[in-house]
Amino acid sequence: MEIEVNLVPPEKRGSLPADPLNIGFGTVFTDHMFTMVYSDGHWHDARIGPYGPLALDPAALVLHYGQGIFEGMKAYRRGENVFLFRPEKNIERLNASARRMVMPEIDPEFGLYSIKRLVSIERDWIPQLPGTSLYIRPTMIATEARLGVKPAKEFLYYVILSPVGPYFKGGFNPVKVFVSDKYVRAVRGGVGAAKTIGNYAASLLGTQEAIRLGYSQVLWLDAIERKYIEECGTMNVFVKFDDELATTPLDGAILPGITRDSVIHMARDWGLTVNERKISIDELIEGVRSGKVEEVFGTGTAAIIAPIGELYYKGQAYVVGDGQVGELTRRLYDTLTGIQSGEIEDPYGWVVRVE
Repeated sequence: MEIEVNLVPPEKRGSLPADPLNIGFGTVFTDHMFTMVYSDGHWHDARIGPYGPLALDPAALVLHYGQGIFEGMKAYRRGENVFLFRPEKNIERLNASARRMVMPEIDPEFGLYSIKRLVSIERDWIPQLPGTSLYIRPTMIATEARLGVKPAKEFLYYVILSPVGPYFKGGFNPVKVFVSDKYVRAVRGGVGAAKTIGNYAASLLGTQEAIRLGYSQVLWLDAIERKYIEECGTMNVFVKFDDELATTPLDGAILPGITRDSVIHMARDWGLTVNERKISIDELIEGVRSGKVEEVFGTGTAAIIAPIGELYYKGQAYVVGDGQVGELTRRLYDTLTGIQSGEIEDPYGWVVRVE
């Protein structure tokens, strides 16, 4: 499929903000977007054109029954070199989400080609300072206009781009996390492993309550027993015990994070024992009390690695380690961000260059 390209005239284009370090996440968007349409059983009308509003029928099925999915990935620029980090894994996960939500898959090769083409056109929007990047948001929504709980037959796929500053505005410091035993994010057998819009709406109320108490994220427990830790905000969670690095297994309730997978690969290469296993909140809290838990951190596209310095559970605050960034947490952050930006040699073949 060919991509029709219709660019905004140079004199009407925007530009990267003068201070990239202070760009709010998801608040600034580039001049162009990619779109393509699915109908009559196939994708067609692939275009790169001006960024702008979507025209949706009020009866579009995504607005009523939540048939929508998305991805999150980043492009990095150093000089004239532009890099993507494991983009094929994002497309693989997008298609897994599509299958779960009864939506059409996109061709992986064409999906990557279209993203690289769009990023190449918008390369001047990619900030180059440490910690900055261009956030990429591929999205698919059901556009068929019909009421009734049935899979749609018409869809829109689009990609928008947003330059972003560092996730940690005040430096790479630990975050404080509220453990919720009242609300849950997802349940095994549900859609927790899909990157679908409803999962994020389900997290809003619990997150608001955590923020009111002075905590920036929520650590979710499993929906069945309210016993085992799952995700933290929009991140996967790792716990560094004195004898292992452990993370919640992919049991259908949590998102299979690409940063999560990268951390597992790297930690094993560094000689650590890494286990994907259930971690109860009681084991975690007792480990923090006794010192057996040395570090806790989250992983995700936005933060890459987020150190967790405090847990609040059932009215009690627990400081992890000495409340500072742990040695392994910092090493993972420095190495991953270095590989992603092309500043450290990539031994895994994860970095894809955009021409």
